Amino acid sequence: MDSNNSLVDSVVNIVFCKDRDECPEPTKAKVQGQIPKWLKGTLLRNGPGKHSVGEMSYNHWFDGLALLHSFTFKDGEVYYRSRFLRSDTYTSNMEANRIVVSEFGTMAYPDPCKNIFSKAFTYLSHVVPEFTDNCLINIINYGDDFYASSETNFIRKIDPETLETLEKVDYMKYVTVNLATSHPHYDNAGNTINMGTSIGDKGKTKYMVFKVPPANIDTEKKKSPLKNAEVLCSIPAHRMLSPSYYHSFGMTENYIVFLEQPLKLDIMKMATAYFRGVNWASCIAFHGDEKTWIHIIDKRSKKPVAQKFYTDALVAYHHANAYEEDGHIVFDIVTYKDNSLYDMFYMANIKKGLSEDAVLTSIPTCMRYVIPLQPDKNAEEGANLVKLPSTTASAAKDKDGNISCHPELLCEGIELPRINYNYNAKKYRYVYASHVEWRPIPTKIVKFDTVTKDMLVWTEDMCWPAEPLFIPHPDAKEEDDGVILSSIVSTDPNKSPYLLILDAKTFKELGRASVDASIHLDLHGIFLPEKNSSA
Repeated sequence: MDSNNSLVDSVVNIVFCKDRDECPEPTKAKVQGQIPKWLKGTLLRNGPGKHSVGEMSYNHWFDGLALLHSFTFKDGEVYYRSRFLRSDTYTSNMEANRIVVSEFGTMAYPDPCKNIFSKAFTYLSHVVPEFTDNCLINIINYGDDFYASSETNFIRKIDPETLETLEKVDYMKYVTVNLATSHPHYDNAGNTINMGTSIGDKGKTKYMVFKVPPANIDTEKKKSPLKNAEVLCSIPAHRMLSPSYYHSFGMTENYIVFLEQPLKLDIMKMATAYFRGVNWASCIAFHGDEKTWIHIIDKRSKKPVAQKFYTDALVAYHHANAYEEDGHIVFDIVTYKDNSLYDMFYMANIKKGLSEDAVLTSIPTCMRYVIPLQPDKNAEEGANLVKLPSTTASAAKDKDGNISCHPELLCEGIELPRINYNYNAKKYRYVYASHVEWRPIPTKIVKFDTVTKDMLVWTEDMCWPAEPLFIPHPDAKEEDDGVILSSIVSTDPNKSPYLLILDAKTFKELGRASVDASIHLDLHGIFLPEKNSSA
């Protein structure tokens, strides 16, 4: 029992609670094994790296201050650097030596010696309060620029080589979205496609799909590429003051797949959260008795398809992939039966979640849904409208003429799914993901074959892997020709943190780059080929 408690304490303190130090200058890593000579470029990642300011600590792991870090590959060598995002949030907190800017799981209040009424009036003037610019979730490529992002209307432009923080950008100046995802898509023409929620615009709440062109058009004045953003489609929310929370969406060659799930934001509760002494996350509720509406948006007509599709109540954070096949849309997502995952990452719950006293009430499950784009109008109620022989997923008309969709279970226990992005919006086979069981934290990296349902696994004692990222071989002939990269935090006192390089086909370790630096467990990121960055 004592040894188990010691392990839990070690994981909590080292993996989650420990504040990291930045390493702004390139540090050469110690390479073991072999780094493929074709692997040239920079792995750029983002995630929470500082969980306390002064004597105050954040309540939730996802609230920590953003720490960017990168691994640059050049001639078989690896260089590491990291730098805190110098957001307005970071600056304000550091100057006050306390948490003064609210995050979703942590509500900050003014210094008692300051006039609380001035702060109150500031909050009252906004139906939707001004959010943090602590952009800690992902890196987005818009035009020629790169931005640290979270899910608010603020993103921060960064220098992908030095990791320095540049301009603060407000989506609201270009597309009227108060919230936006950190998981955009990139099409074959180089456009960036993203989604956001517009709350109360002209008395309406709606979901908006927008497109940003592949390069800065106004290069002379160095304007934001978002200046050329185009709204492709907007969808009214089912409930005007209770829009759906969503973290990502799917995209095929011709369609956008958006799940309006019954995980709802209560806008009025959010507007009054400060006065009620609660955080914004408490204003999000899962309604298990409601449907999940599946919106299919035609990119060509810029309109949702007329047919209504739905499935049972679920919570989904990450889409794996989506594609079209023989008049159907196939999309794979990681789903939960409730919203317990977010609650497990409150700092007070993490220790419980790593012990035998608490478990995830809903484990992640990878599901395949199939949408018949041209369903048989004469089909009887309840008849299966899916005509693909390769799946057990089904869809059937109900008495109201809407189509109820029932998924195929692909596998259980995977999260943070990534694919060979060259196969995005195409029929594909392999998912690379983190593996979790009853604990919320991954201890394994897996390769899942959606055809055979086989799974290859990498794991190592006392090692905690970040999201795996697939990098294709420049001369790839097959979908899994390439490598998997994942940064690893270790609780072994005799082992330095390192970047793991796996052969994506065999899942055998090719090499690792150990770093004498304070590496944190990150969330998401991208790989930039050599022409875009250097060590």
